[in-house]
Amino acid sequence: MKGFVFHSPGRSAWEEVPDPDIKESTDAIVRVDTATVCGTDLHILRGDVPEVRPGTVLGHEAVGEIVETGRDVHTVQPGDRVLVSCITACGRCGYCWERTYGQCRGGGGWILGHVIDGTQAEYVRVPYADLSVHALPGTVDSKDAVLLADIFPTAYEVGVLNGHVRPGATVAVVGDGPVGLAAIATARLFAPERVIAVDIAGTRLEAAKSLGADAVADPGEAPEQLVADLTDGLGADVAIEAVGAPESFELCTRMVRPGGRVANVGVHGKPVTLHLEDLWIKNVTITMGVVDTYSTATLLKMAAAGRLPTSALVTHTFPLDRMEEAYDVFGRGADTGALKVVLGGQQHEVVAVRAARERM
Repeated sequence: MKGFVFHSPGRSAWEEVPDPDIKESTDAIVRVDTATVCGTDLHILRGDVPEVRPGTVLGHEAVGEIVETGRDVHTVQPGDRVLVSCITACGRCGYCWERTYGQCRGGGGWILGHVIDGTQAEYVRVPYADLSVHALPGTVDSKDAVLLADIFPTAYEVGVLNGHVRPGATVAVVGDGPVGLAAIATARLFAPERVIAVDIAGTRLEAAKSLGADAVADPGEAPEQLVADLTDGLGADVAIEAVGAPESFELCTRMVRPGGRVANVGVHGKPVTLHLEDLWIKNVTITMGVVDTYSTATLLKMAAAGRLPTSALVTHTFPLDRMEEAYDVFGRGADTGALKVVLGGQQHEVVAVRAARERM
């Protein structure tokens, strides 16, 4: 089959790779029909995630069809159309019992496209399939569903819920790429008084306004002063960092009000200065972390009911075999206007799984 392979920082290619095998009785093989590119994938290509070994197929978001399962998979079967979650859960460890699936110690967590081959390929092996794929209702289009594999759960859980967005709150979202825009959309579910979007790209600020931002600012337009002016000098109740850069994190800490919360969502590849000399007296809470995807089932229900603006985030579509072009367009989002790129693969013959069930 073909897959998008990471070789080293700055080097990757769509190329021939081995077909996936059933390795454990809890595995499923999924034929990938729809995939997408994440900002985290760009961090990997820049060398910000050193755990990714050369030769790894990237990607952790997909929609596809189950073509084979191990004998201990009970909730899905061949022929089922499923969403592949960015987080894998063993369901047995202490973290999984607490629904903190991103910290799974039983062989799960963020592993697809990270420590095992991922979803940017024609087929993918999904460990612990019973807890790591979601059967999709026919009413949810694949290009919408694939946004629920990562960006919407990440924005909702790591940004909005960890940030404790409440009715009447002032929310500042710094970085209005796909995750930041999803944070704006899901923050609106809690009826904040206002949402303020900050980004360097005018096209993203326009998208932020279309998704419900009440005010927007370029970093060069004194966003801190804008937040202060709108809050009688107090600052934002919640500042969501959705870039992964030292400057954006520090901006969030300067924007937040005493007693407020900074919810870091961005993936950081460089150290960040934490100005405790200013923050210690303000009772500021800072949260961070990888998504756990415990909200995916809820978000799927909302998408099926038309309550999530998923389609608004998809700006470019490509065939699966134009993965390199999709990366280029997505990586130059400030120039191309790309928010979320979606790749739809052609239909393929069912993969011949080499691991015989009777050996499992």
